[in-house]
Amino acid sequence: MSDNLQPRGADDTSFAQPLYTPIKRRSFFMYAGATAGATALVLAGCSKDSDNTTPSANLIDVGAGDVGVLNYAYALEQLESAFYAQVLAGAYYASATTDIKNIFSDIAAHEKIHADFFKTALTGAAPTQIIKALEPDFSKINFGDKTSVLGAAKLFEDTGVSAYNGAARYITTDAYLTLAGKIVSVEARHAALIRDLISNGTFADDLTADGLEKSAKPQDVATAVNAYLKDGSKISATKLV
Repeated sequence: MSDNLQPRGADDTSFAQPLYTPIKRRSFFMYAGATAGATALVLAGCSKDSDNTTPSANLIDVGAGDVGVLNYAYALEQLESAFYAQVLAGAYYASATTDIKNIFSDIAAHEKIHADFFKTALTGAAPTQIIKALEPDFSKINFGDKTSVLGAAKLFEDTGVSAYNGAARYITTDAYLTLAGKIVSVEARHAALIRDLISNGTFADDLTADGLEKSAKPQDVATAVNAYLKDGSKISATKLV
């Protein structure tokens, strides 16, 4: 895979070029390595009550504080990464134009980088508190149908943007807040691009409320995404309050 993940198509997707920013895999992990020592110190002082599961309903609790926010983000990025991996294996992608394939390949790469980044950060700084790998349930999505794939992509991207915006208030470490801001900007570009793939020129539709990007409370997001997670992989974010 090329380190430069900027889309390669130039004709049919020219309208979308301003939405992209090159993302380099090495840059993500160089940043992660540079901050590993600092994050270890920060997380060592976090409350130990952010255990991985709640007694009721067999839900996976993401935890509280900075660890909780990182686990929460990791859960969402796992789901998005798994979704786009399935898109790339589906019939809609197989029959799509080269430009569309390039777009989905690049978004898939971004989401995989995000998921890997959070896994690496949590494994290094809070290995006893990291949530497990989640199992998705995409039975409601027809990966051979354009409308179904784009509708699901819009749902996941919109959810990701509102989730990061809603969780920012619970981040106490400046470095994490900066990282969350960088990642949510990428997710917002994804959301805008998916809208344009659905209907050209609608890239900003429904992304804002009262002039601001939408945000959602962690537990509301958790409840929504649980519809796409198997039993035993559904999450709870009740401690992020």
